Parts: sequence; structure tokens; C-alpha cells
Amino acid sequence: MNNDFIIAYLLGAIHDGTYNRKHRTFRITQANIDWLKLIKRCLNKLGYKSWIYKEGKNRRVYALETTADIFGSKFDRNMSTENSKIAYIRGYFDAEGGIPQNANHWFYIQISQKNKLELENLKNILEELNISCGKIHIPSAKADPDYYRFYISRRSHKDFAKIIGSWHPRKNKIFRLRMKI
Repeated sequence: MNNDFIIAYLLGAIHDGTYNRKHRTFRITQANIDWLKLIKRCLNKLGYKSWIYKEGKNRRVYALETTADIFGSKFDRNMSTENSKIAYIRGYFDAEGGIPQNANHWFYIQISQKNKLELENLKNILEELNISCGKIHIPSAKADPDYYRFYISRRSHKDFAKIIGSWHPRKNKIFRLRMKI
């Protein structure tokens, strides 16, 4: 994997992260420590250090922190290659996307986020890659009027799994089993 692909992936994945101004660190929390280990390997390949720790004694939540300055840069979709777009969406999906964990549930692929403009940009990139998407909508205005999502159209599920895919261990396994890729 080349460094540009890894950088684009990490810029997508950081959407699940926060920035601590005091310590100048970026932080991603996750129940799946294996995904954090993957991000750590990506950062190491680029020459950045990071550390992983468990949050609290009784929680199954882990955090990765890093001072990597690449997270301060912006992804410019007009200046990127198709591979960079794919990597960015993969990282974004791994951070903010959802698929059912239970094999007996109806299969869907969704991406959700509070930033509607980000979702619009993501949806546009997916459609440029000929992956059909549903409308961006608010799942529950009562629960959170500023939370948006869109689904990947059923007819594009296999294309999404093949083209975008996932490096998240759980999501990758589900794609392999459910999409037969």
C-alpha cells in the first residue's frame, strides 16, 4: 500500500476522532482494538508515533492517540486521484459507516454524520465512482435534528464492497461473508 493511499484512508478515519488543543493530540476511540492497531500500523508506516490505551477499568472502549500532523490537513476531493477518493471513503466508512452485525438481519450499508456538507461530498464521490446512494436524511428529528445519514442503494452493495471495501476487521469480515468477496 502506498503512502498516499494510507494518508487518504487516515484522513477519512479521523472523522471518528477528536482533537485535544491542550495536548495537541488526535484521539480515536473504539470498542474494536484491532481497528486501532491497524491505524497505529498505518501511522507507523508514515513515520508517526501513536499509543493505544483502555479507557477506564470497566469499559470495553479503547483509545488511540497521536500527535501526527497529517490529521490537521484537509482532503481536497478536486485534487485527488480515484485511488485517494477510494481510500478516503474507506476510512470514512470504517469510522462512520454501518452494516448489520447479525447475519439474520436485512443487509444495508449506511454512512452517518452530523456534518451534512461532508456527507454530501462523500455521496458525490461515491456517485462519481458509479455507486448509487439514497437521499441524505435525518433518521429521527426528535432524537437528533442535526444527525444525517444515507444508504448505499441495494443494487450497489457489491460494488461498494469490491471498490470501497473496509479495513475495519469486523466490517471486512461481514463484507466477505455477506457479499461473497
